[in-house]
Amino acid sequence: MIVARLAGRLEAAPRWLLALAAGLAAALAHPPFGLLPGLLGYPLLLWLVDTADEARPLRSAFWRGWLAGLAYFAVGTWWIAEAFLVDIVAHGWMAPLAVAAMAGGVALFWGAAMAAYRLIHATGLSRVLVFAGVFAAFEWLRGHVLTGFPWNLPGETWRAGSAMSQTASLVGAYGLTWITLATVSTAALWRDGRRGRIAVGGAAAVLAGLFLWGAVRTLDPVRPAPGSAAVRVRIVQADVKQAAKYDPAHFQRIVEAYTGLTARPYAGPPADIVIWPEGAIPAAVNDYLAPGTWTRQAVEQALRPGQVLLVGAYRYDGTPADVRYFNTLVAVRRTAGGLAPAGVYDKHRLVPFGEFLPLEDLLTRLGVKALVHAPESFATGPEPRPMTVAGLPPFQPLICYEALFPGFTRRGALASGVAPAFIVNVSNDAWFGRTSGPLQHLNLASYRAIEEGAPVLRSTPTGVSAVISALGQVDAGALRLGHTGVIDAVVPQRQSDTLYRRLGDIPFLVMVFSSALVSLRIRVVQTLKTRQNGMKGKA
Repeated sequence: MIVARLAGRLEAAPRWLLALAAGLAAALAHPPFGLLPGLLGYPLLLWLVDTADEARPLRSAFWRGWLAGLAYFAVGTWWIAEAFLVDIVAHGWMAPLAVAAMAGGVALFWGAAMAAYRLIHATGLSRVLVFAGVFAAFEWLRGHVLTGFPWNLPGETWRAGSAMSQTASLVGAYGLTWITLATVSTAALWRDGRRGRIAVGGAAAVLAGLFLWGAVRTLDPVRPAPGSAAVRVRIVQADVKQAAKYDPAHFQRIVEAYTGLTARPYAGPPADIVIWPEGAIPAAVNDYLAPGTWTRQAVEQALRPGQVLLVGAYRYDGTPADVRYFNTLVAVRRTAGGLAPAGVYDKHRLVPFGEFLPLEDLLTRLGVKALVHAPESFATGPEPRPMTVAGLPPFQPLICYEALFPGFTRRGALASGVAPAFIVNVSNDAWFGRTSGPLQHLNLASYRAIEEGAPVLRSTPTGVSAVISALGQVDAGALRLGHTGVIDAVVPQRQSDTLYRRLGDIPFLVMVFSSALVSLRIRVVQTLKTRQNGMKGKA
């Protein structure tokens, strides 16, 4: 009776409003909101597309999918406006345009997915498999087109470190997206009679099984490998707001904040590695670590002998006539002779409009500027590779945006033949203030730990800095938004290779392929019926 009444009210409501509600509900299911009943937004969207206007079904399906995506990404990415308000004179006018363009532009993937689903014209129980396959395939495209923007994939709705999130160690975030969509969307089949209710029960059983498996996995402690030496780390969070970096009067205070926290006494043995976040010091690393500068001397004095500093910074390279700028993770070691370079990693995945401008010549003439705190847009670094620093196990740097991409670390390990012992994620989430953005970014970065079975050491200027275990769980000593301090910890051990680490997105491709086979069967059956009807008509 309750279900019938609810269905009646839904059918009476404006479809455009229901589409917005579906996207809003799905967005609120993500951390930090965590309203998991919002996952019912997906079966609502499925029902809306199934009941699209028969006079123009593809247009109607696209419009409803786009509206759902608009609400989803408006909630998930509204915080980007904060980045444009940091330097309000230069970029403030772009803030509302950026939010609208981001939400509306990325929502095109949802609109296209719903139109593609409606084109197949699935019926019966197969609707769920086709819906999950088409939707997940377009989410994969969202993560790859124009460098990709895989922010808040449906599979990353589950809080990282929870029982359900452990499925990412098997199939990755894209595979978990397919599973999430396929299971929760069966709610749309409830009114399809006995078979529909059996499908809903089967989906619930799958979720329960994955939950129990994940719960058992989180109870299994990660044990050190035989003979492995403990690596100690100090993560520094100075709570430097982004606006302060644009004021030269704050420069010395910023340097003193980082060096002062770095030099704090240790309760136990000193760290082997000290990590500063992306863009810690608002100057080129070539300049503030140049020989003879007071800044180099301050950094050197803050470090203990033998310690390695990993700092996110921008650097320049090339000739005066052809200068290139890179977003970089630089490693320096304090030796008896002073600071010595120990390694460099240049960011490979750059943020469109944040770190580089697509169609730069045209957009620059229109007054659009990249947000980087550098004279020009950044150049793209080489393909990812683990970083090797003498005396330390190999590790994979992920600079800010790179922590969004499933398989990024795996790709570097396969190309180099070196499996990283841990991941270092430096990020400048100060751009996004005290909004939901940094909290979502933490959740997404934690999924990379689950997929790779490798802990993540995360450093940001204003939070959230954390030590994340190979199970994606955040240590209680995390430095939250707006806090100042250090995290002193032993780097957690990596897990034995996960299935995702071995197979990558192959399980996801199998899932999408199975959906494609169902779609193909539907089209073949429809074609045969059309031909048979045509032959009967001629007879």
